[in-house]
Amino acid sequence: RKSHLLVGAFASDFHRFQFAFVDSSQSSIMQIARVASGTRSCLTIPRNSRRVTFVPMTTRASAREVVSTDQAPGAVGPYSQAIKAGGMVYVSGQVALVPGTKDFAAQDVGGQTEQVMKNLEAILRAAGSDFSKVVKCTILLADMADFAEVNAIYGSRFPENPPARATFAVKGLPLGALVEIDAVAME
Repeated sequence: RKSHLLVGAFASDFHRFQFAFVDSSQSSIMQIARVASGTRSCLTIPRNSRRVTFVPMTTRASAREVVSTDQAPGAVGPYSQAIKAGGMVYVSGQVALVPGTKDFAAQDVGGQTEQVMKNLEAILRAAGSDFSKVVKCTILLADMADFAEVNAIYGSRFPENPPARATFAVKGLPLGALVEIDAVAME
């Protein structure tokens, strides 16, 4: 059987298409990849098939966007409140600072945890996400004896299908905080 090879590309103001077609004794499929609006999709057609199946791929363009809001404390170091990349939101660890100040919302772990969750919520909202889209959190505690109280407050934000989580007791937290929580969420 004769081999056929077709490759090409098409570009417009809104879409960029790339495609490849290979038909030979070694190849049994045709693939067409479309790149548009930062997403990549793949169309696979088995040999001798008259049915076409469209399968979106999960990869996205590697654009990186800084998320910032005045509804949460500003960064106290060389980091961003959050970064959006690849359809995900990576929220930096939050302590219980009141937005616009360098003051803690409370001196007890319960009050600090409430403020941490408010700060996380504000950043997630600014990124176009929310607690229902969180897939992973990390909790850092100054004292593991505070676990139950922090867990109850944290858990109230995730009543169904809570995200994956890790909790650690650490020697110290920034500014003497009692709790710090970071999050990874879908956009």
